[in-house]
Amino acid sequence: MTDPTNRPPLPHDFHPPVPELSVGSEDLVDGGTLPDAHVYAKGNSSPHLTWSAGPEGTRGYAVTCYDPDAPTGSGFWHWTVFDIPADVTELPAGAGTGDFAGLPAGAVQARNDYGSRDFGGAAPPAGDGPHRYVFTVYAVDQERLGPDADASPALVGFHLRFHAIARGRLIATYEETGE
Repeated sequence: MTDPTNRPPLPHDFHPPVPELSVGSEDLVDGGTLPDAHVYAKGNSSPHLTWSAGPEGTRGYAVTCYDPDAPTGSGFWHWTVFDIPADVTELPAGAGTGDFAGLPAGAVQARNDYGSRDFGGAAPPAGDGPHRYVFTVYAVDQERLGPDADASPALVGFHLRFHAIARGRLIATYEETGE
């Protein structure tokens, strides 16, 4: 079980500082509980996300969902989508699941740690305590980030480290009690 006083860092804690994007959702509340619709065994649907426009020079966006509290030693990547066009500042609920109808043309989903190229909902081990699900939106300085759909989330994160010109996040928690 993760000690809440000594929580693992977030994926961008070691990246250079950049301006803040405002991130919101009709489905999530920052600091709130992740709704069942976004839990792997209960709905497994990506949430609605919206964000403020990036700064001058924004050529595209990327969105990730990461659980730093997963008992893996390296966290768990639930969603990685990039090459979102610069004129898009919102993804509807379910954009990363099903037939991907809500994803804009040209957007690329890399494989998640479940091994699929879509949103994979929360699934912490029962009794492991609350896990944080960090939804991060990055404004990037390139229309095409570089990796393709076969890239790991770590490789996409490497590219984001050097091309993010703004970012914002929304964090929800979920705990599987086993009841």
